[in-house]
Amino acid sequence: MKLNILGCYSATPRTFTNPTAQVLEINNHVFLIDCGEGTQVQLRKHKIKFNRIKHIFISHLHGDHCFGLAGLISTFRLLGREADLHIHAPKGLKESILLQLKLGNSWTNYKLIFHELTNKESEVVFEDEKVTVTTIPLDHRVYTNGFLFKEKEGDRKLDMNAVLNEGIDVAYYRKLKQGADVPNLAGELVKNETMTKSANPPKSYAFCSDTAYNEAIIPIIKEATVLYHESTFLEQHIKLAAPTKHSTAKQAASIAKQANVGTLILGHYSTRYNDLNVFKTEAQTEFYNVLLGDDGKVFEF
Repeated sequence: MKLNILGCYSATPRTFTNPTAQVLEINNHVFLIDCGEGTQVQLRKHKIKFNRIKHIFISHLHGDHCFGLAGLISTFRLLGREADLHIHAPKGLKESILLQLKLGNSWTNYKLIFHELTNKESEVVFEDEKVTVTTIPLDHRVYTNGFLFKEKEGDRKLDMNAVLNEGIDVAYYRKLKQGADVPNLAGELVKNETMTKSANPPKSYAFCSDTAYNEAIIPIIKEATVLYHESTFLEQHIKLAAPTKHSTAKQAASIAKQANVGTLILGHYSTRYNDLNVFKTEAQTEFYNVLLGDDGKVFEF
């Protein structure tokens, strides 16, 4: 599981900081999460192949999380994209994007598929044989979702020494991987656990963009491998967090601790702060395993 943070600052872009956008690579999928202004420039800068992105997930309709989408869609068209593009976003974004395409007479030459989100309860919004994506309802000034990306349990691994010693026919390898007991050459049924090893534990990534402190998300993100949680403010400015529906670094760490996640990544910093290390220091008073998100950082788990 690989996370490339293209931008993780709040409000407006600057010459050296970018608004929210991330690329998550998980089980052969490449997902774009949020698309703030300048995202396509960041994609080029970090040499991420545009055509690998088939699904885009937008948390909410504030500009620093979606103003880069119209430009990216247009660039896909200019590059001759043919593959379908799925956009999972709050209701309203489809109307906005289609109006821009209509007024500019610049309809895409590929299929643009919107999945409009309105449910205030957690729901599965994408699923295939490898991955599920579930919404995380957040508490912000407009309708907002985070997203939980979770691998499905993989096949068991063959213990080839044991398999060869028992003389298991190659025709049964697939069944072994699927957990079945199979016969050996003598016709005796061999227990699966003696021939295989457990698959690697499935990994998960919880993305929680703009939100006030919200303990309701804890059951959804429980024991996630990695949690990205906004930390717009420090505790010294907690009075700004409540009216703007944002969180402090300490509050983000409290959520991580209660959810028993593996790693916490902080982000969505207010640009009033010059030193990001103070966010980590504050968060570690609640939860030790804290990483600082920053533009261009890549994490592998």
